[in-house]
Amino acid sequence: MAKPTYPRIAVIGGGPGGLVLALTLYRHGIPSTVYERDTSFDSRAHIGGMLDLKYESGQRALRENGLEETLACNSRPEAAAMRGYDSAGNVLFAQDPDPNHDPKDISPEIDRSVLRKILVDAIPADAVKWGHALASVRDLGNGERELTFANGNATVVDILVGADGANSRVRPLVSAAVPTYTGVTGAEISIAPEDTKKPELQDAVELVGRGSMFSWGPEKMFGSQLNGDGRIRTYAWFPTPADWKLPDDPTEAPSFRKLIEYCDDNATYQRPLYRLPLDHKWEHVPGVTILGDAAHLASPFGGGEGANLAMLDALELGVILVNAINSGRSVEEREEAIAAWEEERMTVANRIAVISDENLQACVSPDAPASVLKAMAKFTKEQKERQTA
Repeated sequence: MAKPTYPRIAVIGGGPGGLVLALTLYRHGIPSTVYERDTSFDSRAHIGGMLDLKYESGQRALRENGLEETLACNSRPEAAAMRGYDSAGNVLFAQDPDPNHDPKDISPEIDRSVLRKILVDAIPADAVKWGHALASVRDLGNGERELTFANGNATVVDILVGADGANSRVRPLVSAAVPTYTGVTGAEISIAPEDTKKPELQDAVELVGRGSMFSWGPEKMFGSQLNGDGRIRTYAWFPTPADWKLPDDPTEAPSFRKLIEYCDDNATYQRPLYRLPLDHKWEHVPGVTILGDAAHLASPFGGGEGANLAMLDALELGVILVNAINSGRSVEEREEAIAAWEEERMTVANRIAVISDENLQACVSPDAPASVLKAMAKFTKEQKERQTA
């Protein structure tokens, strides 16, 4: 049998989705190139908190790419511990993982930067082109597209995959949908690892515990998590107009004051929340597709599904491309398989987007925290029903 001719595959975006796709292809002998706008691996290593990887999605993407043991060595199952408080600090619930848990029942937590390093280390060094922000795409006909980057470089590809997040430059090639503001914004702040050891902070550190803590009051939510490096990362969410700006003095925020007063002034970020339509779909465009937030951006209130969806998107798309290319199927057959995958994945993602939207509204409701406990009970019941169906 003749050796297959490999199409030129470009993956835009070096997040979990883009890297899982590149890894899945690489492990089956298919080359691809990831184009990432970050200038280097370390350029944003301090941004972003923990991810809880689900057994059937994020963990599966790593398992099927030979990284199950690596995940076990770099994740923190104990960080699945979670506490909930009202705005006065009264405990609403406390959940601690069973040390003898079934791996399917506990989602191990891992730092975003650690996950990214695991994936980058698993593919060839030249598979990621850093400092390549996509500027434009030109259709050359015959299934070819020319990509031009902000640094002046250009390349021609046969398959273009947008894994480039909320503000995807690839999405407009397949869909006219644009993210809309959810009405909720907030701030991300953090306490440096060395500061968490200060005696005067120990009561606040105890509030967070080994994993995450959340606190709700009418129309506001406050959440903190302990990262693997000892940093405590905190988010405050509340309804406000889209043009709201971070205050000059971050101590103006109202809840759990010490987690704010001792924050690292160099690690404070505004976080407005946007989402794509809850019924987002598109007609397949040959040679182009999107995954992760580029395809189904939602608020981060869907039970930690965002990165998990992206990683499963990438794994499944990778398998489709592997099967099509290595078996010598026609371009038409390959594109038909991708179109079916798009339809299936968006059905799943849109269901989760609806849940995310409902949870977001519950978390910033005038009735919080009662609205939150009600939403949690509904979510738990629906999960059990799906598992037994």
